[in-house]
Amino acid sequence: MSDQSTEVRETVRERYAAAAVQVTEGGTACCGPQAIEVDDNFGSTLYAADERESLPAEAVAASLGCGNPTAVADLHEGERVLDLGSGGGIDVLLSARRVGATGKAYGLDMTEEMLALALANQKKAGATNVEFLKGAIEAIPLPANTIDVVISNCVINLSTDKPAVFAEMFRVLAPGGRIGISDVVADDDLTPAQRAGRGDYVGCIAGALSFAEYRQGLAAAGFTDIELNPTHAVADGMHSAIVRAVKPATGSMSMGSGAALPLAQDSSGCCS
Repeated sequence: MSDQSTEVRETVRERYAAAAVQVTEGGTACCGPQAIEVDDNFGSTLYAADERESLPAEAVAASLGCGNPTAVADLHEGERVLDLGSGGGIDVLLSARRVGATGKAYGLDMTEEMLALALANQKKAGATNVEFLKGAIEAIPLPANTIDVVISNCVINLSTDKPAVFAEMFRVLAPGGRIGISDVVADDDLTPAQRAGRGDYVGCIAGALSFAEYRQGLAAAGFTDIELNPTHAVADGMHSAIVRAVKPATGSMSMGSGAALPLAQDSSGCCS
């Protein structure tokens, strides 16, 4: 990993750690320039009231995403679900209820403070079919072909190595598996510099791929049936979008992470 990428990852980690601490101390976290900023485009308001009311308050308060991936992932009883960048655990806990006792929901996060918060929320929710893992979404600590559905909520745009993320999603999915992701995606006519000008990485904006780049990246990893559907604007030319794709059931071979995608950051490494 380059020094620039390491710096970006550490900046993201620090901000999300601060958000977790804030929630633990009784505050509210939201994706934005400040750890506790509230924005209608991000956070728990994107979940139905009955979903929010059924979960520990801390899991709801720590919601940092730009959508509700569990609402579009079409989860079924007995499925194995992986949430990339699971934060305080809201999507993992919701997924665990949908897949039932015969299924399992994994959460992956790189931030110790968020993992501690998620484990506390799991205990409060009494969820027994849940497991939280520490690690990076570019190197998922699970065996190949072991997951039925990968979800994520406004996290992939934070990665500085998106081809690796796409390749890892493809690797861990079982043949016929699928992704149901909420992410920030840019209009195709916006340059990386223009995207960076609309917000920094920890504000969930600057790292966004364009619609065309997102499709290219998923296809390069081996995915088919790729769909990107914008749901609401989060900035000028930037959208929260639902991303769906499938790992072919037979004859599928990942092309790996060799396809280079541009990073939407400024010359200083974003976070300006």
